[in-house]
Amino acid sequence: MRMLRFVLAVVLFSLVGPATAGETVKVGALLSVSGPASFLGTPEARTLEMLVEKANAAGGINGIKIELLIKDTGGSPEKAVSLAKQLIEENQVFAIIGPSTSGESMQVKRLAEESGTLLLSCAAAEVIVQPVGKWVFKSPQSDSHAVIRIFERVKKLGLTKVGLLTSNTGFGQAGKAQLEKLAPTYGLTVVASEVYDKAATDLTAEVTKMKASGAQALVNWSIEPAQSIVLKNARQIGLTIPLFQSHGFGNVGYVKAAGAAAEGVIFPAGRLLVAESLPDSNPQKKLLVEYKRGYEARYKEDVSTFGGHAYDAFLMLQAGLKGGGTNRQKARDAIESIHGMAGTAGVFNMSATDHCGLTPDAFEMLTVKDGRFQVLK
Repeated sequence: MRMLRFVLAVVLFSLVGPATAGETVKVGALLSVSGPASFLGTPEARTLEMLVEKANAAGGINGIKIELLIKDTGGSPEKAVSLAKQLIEENQVFAIIGPSTSGESMQVKRLAEESGTLLLSCAAAEVIVQPVGKWVFKSPQSDSHAVIRIFERVKKLGLTKVGLLTSNTGFGQAGKAQLEKLAPTYGLTVVASEVYDKAATDLTAEVTKMKASGAQALVNWSIEPAQSIVLKNARQIGLTIPLFQSHGFGNVGYVKAAGAAAEGVIFPAGRLLVAESLPDSNPQKKLLVEYKRGYEARYKEDVSTFGGHAYDAFLMLQAGLKGGGTNRQKARDAIESIHGMAGTAGVFNMSATDHCGLTPDAFEMLTVKDGRFQVLK
């Protein structure tokens, strides 16, 4: 019965359509504001609240104001699906921003495609947009691009043996697949690969296996607080090889949690974390600095790349409304036609075959020095 109501609502919505120009459109946001992924969802929610408030105060986007409906998924794919149905069926939203995590996004993707609802995911796994779905886009850089930048650095260091640690999440699984797939391309041998629970509080056993494997570099791939535990446990057992993290390390909170163990860690990230050190000629700098200063002044906390994912999703929504108004098909086409749009993650160039629109160059390789992020030399 619930599925029947969902289908009927979709059909009705496709006939009636969203609000006409000059009115207010409803935009849903599926974000992990609470739970283990709150470090993703909280800055995303705050960023969207800030951007929507600013846009509406300026008269809207081409006169179209936004009613933002934030739903807290708690990081649960099951809850994300239930809330997505609610947003589509009951609230009849024009678009959905989020979910925060890859596992949630993969579950909600089907609903977006079936209902013809724009889904602007804030999660990184490229399986979200591969194969390309008509209505689904994502704002973070792709995991394969992060792997490429990491392996380029490993090769530059003259190393050939790598150990892999990945979390048992959608993000971790997708990263593991890309790491193992691309290693041979860079002349690297994976000598050990361990999967750990996302809620792990001690990873001594796993890093000990890495040490025993003869790995010359360790790559950890997760978005959870366990990232910091990996660093602490690795240093506690005397593991001195280079430690790499995924782009999920882009929150200074992880550095603080790891303390001295975070010093020297290497990871790919968007340029938001080093915005003010960029040359003025960089096409992203103005936007990055404005976002960073505005966010930190308002919320009294460091900006993170995760909030930036929501910022970029909002830029996509804005491009859709500017190019297609409240006609959802035209708005979708406008998003797919984005070219040269500077965002927090990079400069976006979308196409019918690329619903992320970023290249490996969107990443900057960063390291931690004195508890802060800086560009790796």
